Amino acid sequence: MEKFAALDFETANWQPTSVCSVGIVLVNRGNIEDRFYSLIHPVPDFYSRRNTEIHGLTREDTEDAPAFPTVWREIAPLVEGVPLVAHNSMFDEGCLKAVFALYEMPYPAYRFYCTCRLARKLFKGLENYRLPTVSAHCGFDLTTHHHALADAQAAAVVMQEILKQCPDL
Repeated sequence: MEKFAALDFETANWQPTSVCSVGIVLVNRGNIEDRFYSLIHPVPDFYSRRNTEIHGLTREDTEDAPAFPTVWREIAPLVEGVPLVAHNSMFDEGCLKAVFALYEMPYPAYRFYCTCRLARKLFKGLENYRLPTVSAHCGFDLTTHHHALADAQAAAVVMQEILKQCPDL
Protein backbone atom coordinates (compact mmCIF):
# COMPACT_ATOMS: atom_id res chain seq x y z
CA MET A 1 0.00 0.00 0.00
CA GLU A 2 1.82 3.07 -1.23
CA LYS A 3 -0.80 5.61 -0.23
CA PHE A 4 -3.34 5.74 2.60
CA ALA A 5 -5.19 8.20 4.79
CA ALA A 6 -5.18 7.78 8.57
CA LEU A 7 -8.44 9.03 10.08
CA ASP A 8 -9.65 9.79 13.59
CA PHE A 9 -12.94 11.14 14.91
CA GLU A 10 -13.86 12.43 18.33
CA THR A 11 -17.51 12.46 19.34
CA ALA A 12 -19.50 14.79 21.56
CA ASN A 13 -21.49 11.98 23.16
CA TRP A 14 -22.22 8.28 22.82
CA GLN A 15 -24.03 8.65 19.49
CA PRO A 16 -21.88 7.90 16.42
CA THR A 17 -23.40 10.84 14.53
CA SER A 18 -22.02 13.28 17.12
CA VAL A 19 -18.61 13.69 15.49
CA CYS A 20 -17.14 16.92 16.82
CA SER A 21 -13.63 16.80 15.36
CA VAL A 22 -11.76 14.96 12.65
CA GLY A 23 -8.09 14.49 11.86
CA ILE A 24 -6.69 13.13 8.60
CA VAL A 25 -3.06 12.32 7.78
CA LEU A 26 -2.35 11.42 4.17
CA VAL A 27 0.71 9.19 3.67
CA ASN A 28 2.30 8.55 0.29
CA ARG A 29 5.29 6.21 -0.09
CA GLY A 30 6.18 6.54 3.58
CA ASN A 31 5.99 10.33 3.69
CA ILE A 32 3.29 12.50 5.20
CA GLU A 33 1.86 14.32 2.21
CA ASP A 34 -0.92 16.28 3.86
CA ARG A 35 -2.72 16.87 7.16
CA PHE A 36 -6.23 18.07 7.85
CA TYR A 37 -8.01 18.95 11.08
CA SER A 38 -11.39 20.48 11.72
CA LEU A 39 -13.92 20.91 14.46
CA ILE A 40 -17.42 19.82 13.46
CA HIS A 41 -20.80 20.92 14.76
CA PRO A 42 -22.12 17.64 16.24
CA VAL A 43 -25.57 16.12 15.84
CA PRO A 44 -27.09 15.76 18.32
CA ASP A 45 -25.59 18.94 19.71
CA PHE A 46 -24.79 18.03 23.29
CA TYR A 47 -21.64 16.88 25.08
CA SER A 48 -21.55 14.10 27.60
CA ARG A 49 -19.30 14.78 30.57
CA ARG A 50 -17.40 11.56 29.87
CA ASN A 51 -16.56 12.52 26.28
CA THR A 52 -15.47 16.02 27.29
CA GLU A 53 -13.23 14.51 29.96
CA ILE A 54 -11.65 12.31 27.28
CA HIS A 55 -10.94 14.90 24.58
CA GLY A 56 -11.49 18.26 26.27
CA LEU A 57 -13.92 19.62 23.68
CA THR A 58 -17.11 21.38 24.75
CA ARG A 59 -20.24 22.76 23.11
CA GLU A 60 -18.66 26.21 23.09
CA ASP A 61 -15.75 24.88 21.02
CA THR A 62 -18.00 23.66 18.24
CA GLU A 63 -21.05 25.95 18.32
CA ASP A 64 -19.74 27.91 15.31
CA ALA A 65 -18.04 24.93 13.63
CA PRO A 66 -19.22 23.78 10.21
CA ALA A 67 -21.57 20.83 9.79
CA PHE A 68 -20.17 17.48 8.70
CA PRO A 69 -21.07 17.79 4.98
CA THR A 70 -19.13 21.04 4.70
CA VAL A 71 -16.08 19.51 6.37
CA TRP A 72 -16.29 16.32 4.31
CA ARG A 73 -16.33 18.32 1.04
CA GLU A 74 -12.79 19.41 1.99
CA ILE A 75 -11.72 15.91 3.02
CA ALA A 76 -13.23 13.91 0.13
CA PRO A 77 -10.61 14.91 -2.48
CA LEU A 78 -7.80 13.99 -0.05
CA VAL A 79 -9.09 10.47 0.56
CA GLU A 80 -10.57 9.67 -2.83
CA GLY A 81 -9.39 6.26 -4.00
CA VAL A 82 -7.11 5.58 -1.04
CA PRO A 83 -7.61 3.13 1.83
CA LEU A 84 -8.55 4.58 5.21
CA VAL A 85 -6.66 3.57 8.33
CA ALA A 86 -7.81 3.99 11.92
CA HIS A 87 -6.91 2.58 15.31
CA ASN A 88 -10.05 0.67 16.30
CA SER A 89 -11.50 1.25 12.86
CA MET A 90 -14.92 -0.10 13.85
CA PHE A 91 -15.48 3.11 15.83
CA ASP A 92 -14.29 5.54 13.13
CA GLU A 93 -15.92 3.66 10.25
CA GLY A 94 -19.14 3.46 12.28
CA CYS A 95 -19.08 7.22 12.86
CA LEU A 96 -18.37 7.90 9.20
CA LYS A 97 -21.24 5.69 8.02
CA ALA A 98 -23.58 7.17 10.64
CA VAL A 99 -23.00 10.80 9.63
CA PHE A 100 -23.22 9.93 5.93
CA ALA A 101 -26.61 8.32 6.66
CA LEU A 102 -27.72 11.22 8.88
CA TYR A 103 -27.09 13.72 6.10
CA GLU A 104 -28.38 11.34 3.41
CA MET A 105 -25.04 11.44 1.60
CA PRO A 106 -24.13 8.52 -0.67
CA TYR A 107 -21.46 6.49 1.10
CA PRO A 108 -18.40 5.70 -1.05
CA ALA A 109 -16.96 2.20 -0.81
CA TYR A 110 -14.14 3.22 1.53
CA ARG A 111 -11.82 0.39 2.45
CA PHE A 112 -10.75 0.48 6.11
CA TYR A 113 -7.72 -1.07 7.80
CA CYS A 114 -7.57 -1.34 11.58
CA THR A 115 -4.16 -0.66 13.10
CA CYS A 116 -5.33 -2.08 16.44
CA ARG A 117 -6.31 -5.43 14.92
CA LEU A 118 -3.14 -5.58 12.81
CA ALA A 119 -0.93 -4.59 15.76
CA ARG A 120 -2.38 -7.44 17.84
CA LYS A 121 -1.26 -9.87 15.12
CA LEU A 122 2.17 -8.35 14.48
CA PHE A 123 3.40 -6.75 17.71
CA LYS A 124 3.12 -9.60 20.18
CA GLY A 125 3.60 -9.07 23.90
CA LEU A 126 2.64 -5.42 24.31
CA GLU A 127 1.12 -4.44 27.65
CA ASN A 128 -2.07 -3.46 25.79
CA TYR A 129 -3.03 -2.39 22.29
CA ARG A 130 -4.31 1.10 23.02
CA LEU A 131 -3.07 3.72 20.59
CA PRO A 132 -0.53 5.36 22.96
CA THR A 133 1.07 1.98 23.71
CA VAL A 134 1.21 0.80 20.11
CA SER A 135 2.42 4.14 18.77
CA ALA A 136 5.16 4.26 21.45
CA HIS A 137 6.22 0.77 20.36
CA CYS A 138 6.51 2.21 16.84
CA GLY A 139 8.58 5.19 18.01
CA PHE A 140 5.86 7.85 18.17
CA ASP A 141 5.20 9.73 21.41
CA LEU A 142 1.46 10.42 21.50
CA THR A 143 1.40 13.20 24.08
CA THR A 144 -1.98 14.62 23.03
CA HIS A 145 -4.05 11.44 22.87
CA HIS A 146 -7.69 12.06 21.87
CA HIS A 147 -6.85 15.07 19.74
CA ALA A 148 -8.13 13.86 16.37
CA LEU A 149 -5.11 15.02 14.36
CA ALA A 150 -2.58 13.62 16.85
CA ASP A 151 -4.40 10.28 16.93
CA ALA A 152 -4.54 10.19 13.12
CA GLN A 153 -0.80 10.87 12.98
CA ALA A 154 -0.14 8.11 15.51
CA ALA A 155 -2.27 5.68 13.46
CA ALA A 156 -0.30 6.70 10.35
CA VAL A 157 3.01 5.93 12.08
CA VAL A 158 1.68 2.58 13.32
CA MET A 159 0.47 1.69 9.82
CA GLN A 160 3.85 2.55 8.36
CA GLU A 161 5.49 0.12 10.82
CA ILE A 162 2.92 -2.53 9.98
CA LEU A 163 3.64 -2.07 6.27
CA LYS A 164 7.35 -2.63 6.91
CA GLN A 165 6.44 -6.11 8.15
CA CYS A 166 3.61 -6.72 5.67
CA PRO A 167 4.38 -4.72 2.53
CA ASP A 168 1.75 -6.57 0.50
CA LEU A 169 -1.22 -5.24 2.48
